[in-house]
Amino acid sequence: MNSTLFGAIAIATYVAAALTLIRSLRENDYAAMETPTLRRLKPLTLGWFAAVLHGLALTSGFQTNEGLNLSFLSAMSLVAWVIVAILLLTALAKPVDKLGMVIFPMAALVLLLNLSIPESVHTVKDLSWPLTIHIVVSMLAYSFLNIAAFQAALLAFQDWRLRSHHSDLLLRSLPPLQTMESLLFQLIAAGFVFLSVSLLTGFIFLEDMFAQHLAHKTVLSILAWVLFGVLLIGRARYGWRGTIAIRWTLGGFVSLMLAYFGSKMVLEWILNRA
Repeated sequence: MNSTLFGAIAIATYVAAALTLIRSLRENDYAAMETPTLRRLKPLTLGWFAAVLHGLALTSGFQTNEGLNLSFLSAMSLVAWVIVAILLLTALAKPVDKLGMVIFPMAALVLLLNLSIPESVHTVKDLSWPLTIHIVVSMLAYSFLNIAAFQAALLAFQDWRLRSHHSDLLLRSLPPLQTMESLLFQLIAAGFVFLSVSLLTGFIFLEDMFAQHLAHKTVLSILAWVLFGVLLIGRARYGWRGTIAIRWTLGGFVSLMLAYFGSKMVLEWILNRA
């Protein structure tokens, strides 16, 4: 089986996993669950299967004769897979399963674009261990903070529905607002640690973090680090929560997204540079 076939089956399975989660809303009233963990994990079974197929597709298409293919869509597909993997692992202990309704279709869309849109191959030939550490830590930082951004959006929806005194299937299936908020800051804290290590390893191991092709990425990454750092300090010292936390989280993630993929898209698709 080649990467295209693995990818096609993974896309279909991601969609099925998202639909299964949506259907499970009719059964899952969080407050009434006697065994919430098992009930939460059942709809994620297809998500695990899709993640395995996605990983096989990456393994088949990521390695080239010249080195690792880190072109724009290939890198996005890899990060999407890491995000799914972190979500599934986190769901074993935390009530983040509902995020799969958004993250699974996102991963399917990114994988579909990667399989269907031809692009120039940009390989990394000399993958030294310092560069490997930097790349891995950077992907983990982006992935945790991406999940945090989705969690912030879900928290905003939950807060809005509660304030308007409306109840629906999704709202009843979610943990209490305080639990959701605590989980948001746990995700942000984990992402902030990885982002700090990413910036540190970049300054130590890369030749010039402010070189012309890295300047925008570096500045935007530092801006995201500052935003998330201020948010965590505000939470610890002043008890920031609710709308303030959501806005700072989304602002920090937008900056990070532009740093990681905005600059890469401009370099590869517009300027035709590696």
